[in-house]
Amino acid sequence: MVGPELPLSLGIVDEFTARGLRIFGPDKAAARIETSKVFAKNLLQKYGLPTPSSKVFTAAGAALSYILSQDRPLVVKADGLAAGKGVIVCPTSEEAAQAVKLIMEERAFGDAGNRIIIEDYLEGEELSFMAFTDGKTVLPMVTSQDHKPVYDGDRGLNTGGMGAYAPVPWVGPELARQIMDEVMAPVVQAMASEGYPYKGVLYAGLMMVEGKPYVLEFNARFGDPETQIVLPLLRSDLVEVMQAVIDEQLHKVKLDWKSGSALCVVLASGGYPGNYRKGLAIQGLGDIQAMENIETAPNGRMTNS
Repeated sequence: MVGPELPLSLGIVDEFTARGLRIFGPDKAAARIETSKVFAKNLLQKYGLPTPSSKVFTAAGAALSYILSQDRPLVVKADGLAAGKGVIVCPTSEEAAQAVKLIMEERAFGDAGNRIIIEDYLEGEELSFMAFTDGKTVLPMVTSQDHKPVYDGDRGLNTGGMGAYAPVPWVGPELARQIMDEVMAPVVQAMASEGYPYKGVLYAGLMMVEGKPYVLEFNARFGDPETQIVLPLLRSDLVEVMQAVIDEQLHKVKLDWKSGSALCVVLASGGYPGNYRKGLAIQGLGDIQAMENIETAPNGRMTNS
């Protein structure tokens, strides 16, 4: 089972498959739904799926000229992988211009910033929606909500995620079905139609605006930190589900979920997601593990379920 996005982008699934080995995750071509925001945006627009309006730029000058002509809140995104930090929400044109310079001129995210997307800013409630798919059948997981800004009150830079909870209480069966019908199933069908059948976990980062889901991004894997609170709620055998995905037998699976909720809190060194000190000792984990219903992940994340 492939966890991070980088080996997916390098084709680890293709390598395993070529050697007759079993592996869970999308191949390199299908993983582009995460590794290239331009690819994902083009796919969504081609098939008429809900996503904010946007423009793609390969030169900073053209991007800056566009920003000056708008005078409204915008979102600037690096095209490639940036460890969850390549999306900058810009309330003003000045901030958007600074974001373009950071990505394209200062090369804050390296080659990931060769192309950028400048997207309309949407106001609403964010939602993380993950599903298993074997390229044909799509089985949704419980919904979750990730909190990306580094500080309380949705302030500060976006991070890889400062915490999450599941399930989301305002997402009922009707809304979950709407997301499946309007986003998840059509995207899987679109990938198959384009010749890039998608197998693995498909994660959609959504913005709910007046009851309608809009796709902000996709991940080609389990989302972090959402996975730390979604999988503890799964009663079904995860390995059996993954085997069914690999064998394209997911239509035979029915997911069984526990009742209750789960919460994940991320602790980060001061300065994150910018420059920060590494290798510092974390104190007090033993005391936390002594509490009821607490799980400590190997990377230091703790799940309260």
